Amino acid sequence: MTLRLGILGFSEGNGHPFSFGAIVNGYDDAAFASVGWGGIHNYLRARSEDEFGVGDVRVTRCWMPDPAMAHALAAACRIDGVCDTPEDMIGAVDAVMILRDDAASHWPLAEPFLKAGVPVFVDKPLCVRRDELALFEPYLRSGQLMSTSGLRFAGETDGWRQAPEQFGRLKLIRASVPIDWPRYGVHMLECAMGALGVRPVAVQRHAVEHGSVAVRLEDHSLLLIDALGSTPTPFSLQVFGTLGSAEVQIRDNFTAFRRTILNLVELLQTGRPSIPPEDTLLVIRTLIAGVEAEPGGAEVLVGR
Repeated sequence: MTLRLGILGFSEGNGHPFSFGAIVNGYDDAAFASVGWGGIHNYLRARSEDEFGVGDVRVTRCWMPDPAMAHALAAACRIDGVCDTPEDMIGAVDAVMILRDDAASHWPLAEPFLKAGVPVFVDKPLCVRRDELALFEPYLRSGQLMSTSGLRFAGETDGWRQAPEQFGRLKLIRASVPIDWPRYGVHMLECAMGALGVRPVAVQRHAVEHGSVAVRLEDHSLLLIDALGSTPTPFSLQVFGTLGSAEVQIRDNFTAFRRTILNLVELLQTGRPSIPPEDTLLVIRTLIAGVEAEPGGAEVLVGR
């Protein structure tokens, strides 16, 4: 039986509805060329046909605040139906993916589905407020909700994930991302935790022009994340340990997103979260602590 997914989008600058929709359904080349996401279109064109599709799973419904954009998504990603409201998907799909990174929209969009018993995937960041995290937490723990950055599953860090002991005792992890800490810091929190198993304890913001956050880790090492705004910046991660060091730049969005979708499908089929809920909660609590920290001020404990 086909597993039916719905997509809810769109937020400015975030093309994830088009990426995720194409990875699951395939795409119409001519229609995709007209939607204005040339970078996404280019990396889709670079993949072979057999890399598209996720078993017996289809995106069958979509919704966006702008109906014209929703219809463009449907045409580009071969989605059967465009909904007038998000709630129109209840009963028509088996799960929904909220693919927008404006965190303030996430709980209002997710709430009707969660309360109706519909499984939900929420794009990063799940939220940036403690009161909203408290609302989401029961659904994370029950397996009805999944939220992550695709960089948790980045192919470029597979070697680290398979043999983290290669670095010996960690000393320093340095990361760079574009945009800002609330929206993009989460990428490197997920990436470092997924590849190296690090556990944040406290954060401190630096009094500099860009968003620079030092994350103290449980093993007394340091994760330093610099969000460099509009400066052209790769997703870069450097690791320094007592036995060696390494650096990667993460560019393969297709693999990261496809693995994210595969983990979501596993959750939907088994009811068991592929990411331990405590890991997701720790990521978001760390993100929130960084939001709350004052530039140049004292450490903020991640807490529980």
